[in-house]
Amino acid sequence: MSFDQNALDSLRIDRNTEPETASGKSYKGFLIVVLVIAVAAAAWALLRNDAIQVQTATAVAATTGTGSGPAVLNASGYVVARRQATVSSKVTGKVSEVMIEEGMEVKDNQLIARLDDSTARQTYALSKSQLESARTRLREVEVRLAEAERTLRRTEKLRADKLVSESALDASQSEVAATRARLEALRSEVEVAEGTVRVRAQDLEDLLVRAPFDGVVVSKDAQPGEMVSPISAGGGFTRTGIATIVDMTSREIEVDVNESFINRVRENQRTEAVLDAYPDWIIPSHVINIVPTADRQKATVRVRIGFDQLEPRILPDMGVKVSFLEDRGGPEQNAAPRAIVKLPANAIVREGETTFVWRIRDEKVERVAVRTGGERDGQVEVLSGINAGETVAVAPAEGLKEGDSVEAAAAGG
Repeated sequence: MSFDQNALDSLRIDRNTEPETASGKSYKGFLIVVLVIAVAAAAWALLRNDAIQVQTATAVAATTGTGSGPAVLNASGYVVARRQATVSSKVTGKVSEVMIEEGMEVKDNQLIARLDDSTARQTYALSKSQLESARTRLREVEVRLAEAERTLRRTEKLRADKLVSESALDASQSEVAATRARLEALRSEVEVAEGTVRVRAQDLEDLLVRAPFDGVVVSKDAQPGEMVSPISAGGGFTRTGIATIVDMTSREIEVDVNESFINRVRENQRTEAVLDAYPDWIIPSHVINIVPTADRQKATVRVRIGFDQLEPRILPDMGVKVSFLEDRGGPEQNAAPRAIVKLPANAIVREGETTFVWRIRDEKVERVAVRTGGERDGQVEVLSGINAGETVAVAPAEGLKEGDSVEAAAAGG
């Protein structure tokens, strides 16, 4: 039997060619979806890159303690205590007891230290003995004077009866006069002895160191066993003070104002103080007075500023920044607090007489005019135009226009 070779070839299976399956169709569909997503993402990225990248900041609410106007001058200084004393003894001596510690409150005339009084007590006891001896001699002479006066009276009667001679009478009179003179001398000695006792008693009192006024101990400078002297007579190993006491009710601020700007300062002017230790705490204060002299080396004038209310957090020698405010209205208006917001200084744009910010809403910018107040630590008070919580552009790019799309590059506060 003969076979048709072509017919047989048509029946052969070509194993190099596989039929298209359902899984193959799914794979192709997946590739198409990925490609579409990639194209869409690329298009979105291209459109997104058209937005201008800006740094942003959020307006933060703040309330000042005064209704005065914006700051007309800023200055730095320190908290000082007008009443402060390094307490020492009146005399040189060895410390035997110290009764205070740093931070302790003391009252006026309170005993804070005691010096060694062993020698002074012996001297005081000796002076009292000398006084008692003088008083004893005085009483003896008083008795002798009384006896001499009685003898003189008898002699005068006898002389009147011519029973004694004139010389006997003269002798009696002389004895009385001499005894009276001796009595006066002893009275003077008693007064001197009494004065000596008072001096020795004061010497003992001088060995007691007392607080000169109500205050707080800020430094304890001597320990028991050390020598103290008001004039440092003992050299480098002798203390000159027991402790330093500060009257905390006398705290105030001293700032040096450049003499070119002193015309912006006046007595009773409202000010705001911010301690370096508490940068978010605005302390209402006022100018006490302007010290009537200038420092020719620094070209500055010292200004004293008082706190409206003292608080324990305010400590002597703390650094402080002071803003001198422009008064607006009467005392009632000045006393009322005013609500404001704060923004970074580089968010404020000034063009001639116009001051504005770029506010961001729905990724678009809009120009908003604002009224600003004082500036402190890179933050500007915004009195109107912007509310707390709104977002603005910081250091906006040149050419930014109303309605431009923006992208927040970083968030600030």
